Amino acid sequence: AACRKDPTLPDEGPVGTPLALEFPVWAQDQFPLNIPVDNPLTVEGVAQGRRLFYETALSDDYSMSCASCHQQEHAFSDPRQFSIGTDGSVGRRNSMAVQDLAWDHAFFWDGRASSLEDQAFRPVRDLAEMRNTWPVVVERLQAHAAYPGLFKAAFGTEQIDSVLVVKAIAQFERTLLTFNSPFDRFEHMGDSSALTEQQIRGKDLFFGDAQCWQCHSGPRFNLHGFQNIGLENLNGDAGRMEVTGLRDDNRHFKSVTLRNVAVTGPYMHDGRFATLEEVVNFYAEDVNLEDPTLDTHMLGWTLGLVDLDASERADLVAFLQALTDEEFLANP
Repeated sequence: AACRKDPTLPDEGPVGTPLALEFPVWAQDQFPLNIPVDNPLTVEGVAQGRRLFYETALSDDYSMSCASCHQQEHAFSDPRQFSIGTDGSVGRRNSMAVQDLAWDHAFFWDGRASSLEDQAFRPVRDLAEMRNTWPVVVERLQAHAAYPGLFKAAFGTEQIDSVLVVKAIAQFERTLLTFNSPFDRFEHMGDSSALTEQQIRGKDLFFGDAQCWQCHSGPRFNLHGFQNIGLENLNGDAGRMEVTGLRDDNRHFKSVTLRNVAVTGPYMHDGRFATLEEVVNFYAEDVNLEDPTLDTHMLGWTLGLVDLDASERADLVAFLQALTDEEFLANP
């Protein structure tokens, strides 16, 4: 045994054609891209992930895919207040948009997943969503005429497992970048006609007296954290505290991007607001300043600095509509 030759080992080098994300230089900020070293982007992996994103075999009765609750025309979100599972079960939080997530480090409204791969594991097993098991999913894909060969091209093996499935889905999701809105063309591309006068007024309010920039800053209009913005607690959802157990995290939810926000309604973690007008009215009138865990980013409200009349509220809504990237919503 000591003198026998080692068996021939498989090539452990890179598999697939490397793929680099393309985005304008102004779209990068202090947060670097978060692409795991064990799941680099490849042309084959992304193509496989796209196919799996629309694969109904992931659900118990072949009726749902990831795209069922993440629809492209809604910036890969769900226009329903709560998504519906295969057996009619109703979720308790609004489905989040899947866009510009290649920089993120926490996923779901409460941040319970630390990577896109981790996030992708969960809906398959969730009894309010796909209601399946990973052994069943793997068996279905392994028996499929095309999938073993596609996994061979993407990952160097025809032996399918759940880890490779979620790696492929995560690769595809990291390519969903949206940086071509009227605001982008006005602010970064020199097109002075891209925004209307009303939208320009709304932009000045957004980055000024309306204090929106406090939680929706940078090129992606979000923060990498969780905030309590003073919403009335309608359903007892403790948000981030359910993950950390820390009282200071009570009713803190992920700060989401406002890109394409005009098509991602209803709004907030529980989808309580149907329109952008309702959202702006909340910030203008109904922030609960007495909430003991109100985020420090809401200092402008605590100090009474936010005072918006009807015209200013309309200007803000007009600006938010200028964050819509029509190319992203229709790109085949």
